Amino acid sequence: MFKRILAASDVLTGMDTPVLTAAKIAERNNAKLYILHVLESASTENRHLIKHFRTGEDIITTIDYEKGVKTQIEKIYKDTLQSSLKYEIKVVPGFPWEEILRWSREKSTDLIVLGPHSTRAEEKKVVRMVGKIGSTVEGVIMHENCPVMIVNPTVPKKPLAFKKIMVSIDFSRSCECALCFAVKFAKKYNSKLFPFHMIPVPPLPKYSTADYEADIDSAKKRLKEFCHEFLEEIDYEYNVWGGTLPHLEILKCVEKKDADLIMMGSHTKEKNGKWYAGSVVERTSYRSNCPVVTVTDPEVLLPWENSLTAKIQAQKGRDRSIRVFSKKEKPE
Repeated sequence: MFKRILAASDVLTGMDTPVLTAAKIAERNNAKLYILHVLESASTENRHLIKHFRTGEDIITTIDYEKGVKTQIEKIYKDTLQSSLKYEIKVVPGFPWEEILRWSREKSTDLIVLGPHSTRAEEKKVVRMVGKIGSTVEGVIMHENCPVMIVNPTVPKKPLAFKKIMVSIDFSRSCECALCFAVKFAKKYNSKLFPFHMIPVPPLPKYSTADYEADIDSAKKRLKEFCHEFLEEIDYEYNVWGGTLPHLEILKCVEKKDADLIMMGSHTKEKNGKWYAGSVVERTSYRSNCPVVTVTDPEVLLPWENSLTAKIQAQKGRDRSIRVFSKKEKPE
């Protein structure tokens, strides 16, 4: 299922949930774990100008400083990394989402594990908006179709069995991509899949119980038509009900079914010339008590002009389209 997993963290004072989660998944899959810490640049003109992680002073990073940070990470995760786990730690200056993409593509990772927010928001005087994911996660989702797992700090350490997986479906191409990946995930972990769809309930007095029931029946038929060809050889249960806010209904379904993983299409969109991750992804990831995996349709990915990336992709010649997760695989 996974051969190479990348976990990014900006925490140097203690263990970070995304790294711990990625380590457990890597160990279970006998995969290699790549731990990335980006020394976030304080200037767009000089990537090596950063803040010292202890003093907070602006400094120019050096090889010795980066080695010191790497030693700090090894110390923090000593107990986690002392098993037979294969891992590599990298410390690099730059802008987080760019460096995550750079290393992910260089190593051809199968999964990226991130937290929903930077822990340095206060230091950077950034106000965390309720229901909004951080710019690092957003940047990765918008440019990379490798599945991205978003793990909140509040997520308990033990629910990593992934026995019940909720898949949010709105009949988009992005959701089809997520469903394909969820099926492969379910087969690996012997999981039960819960395809879920919410129908919007109009706040109108004329919308009767009969109307609601008719809409539910129609949505169930459409959900089955959308999903059935992908659900061979796995246990599943369709769920359809009405609501007004999709992210709240998704979380209700997760709670009702006691699911321990959410799969979603990223719904990358454009508005007024600006691209952003879909609001349902943002709000669900921000509030979820279990990991959320987002998968992006390659047709809506933003181009990332980077000479190193282009060189790596040309050398590897690897098709990173989401079709590698479905029955429509391309021969290598």
